[in-house]
Amino acid sequence: MYAISLGDDGAELRPLEPWHAEEFLAHLDRGREFIGQFIAFGSKATDVESTRAMLQRYADMRAADTASLHGLWLGGKLVGGVLFLNFDAENANCEVGCWLEPAGTGRGLVTRAMRILIDFAVEQRGIHRVEWIAATGNTPSLNVARRLGMTLEGVRRESHPYGGVRHDLEVWSILAPEWRDARARAAHSDH
Repeated sequence: MYAISLGDDGAELRPLEPWHAEEFLAHLDRGREFIGQFIAFGSKATDVESTRAMLQRYADMRAADTASLHGLWLGGKLVGGVLFLNFDAENANCEVGCWLEPAGTGRGLVTRAMRILIDFAVEQRGIHRVEWIAATGNTPSLNVARRLGMTLEGVRRESHPYGGVRHDLEVWSILAPEWRDARARAAHSDH
């Protein structure tokens, strides 16, 4: 199994696989209410069997090159993750997303992990456009898009019926040349 270090705090990015079902379910149970504020991610994973099935669906999508899940571990404990959705290498487009339980918030884990995912998508897979979509009220998620240097393209008004409310969705994106320029500026400012 491989893990990518996300810094000196012991945070790691690892693939999430079906054999993580028990650990993933425990993580979802710890963060279910928090995660579920704006997204239904993991809401149907309510026991080990349904959780394993969810992880298997993503493993199958990874094999089909259309999506993938990556967990965020902090101090050896799964606290969240990042993912590729709608991964379309043929047309060089993808969507990225994230989720966290409360124990993972406020540490920059998603931003650090997302930089790795976007670098991979752009530099190794040839993705030209990376998209981020989040409910207007999901300030932490929108702040990640800003930190990644994404551009707000627009708002899909009341397009997301969830929790008995129709939420506006903000669409953010970054194009490969913009990503490379932002990474070069960040590397230059580190020196």
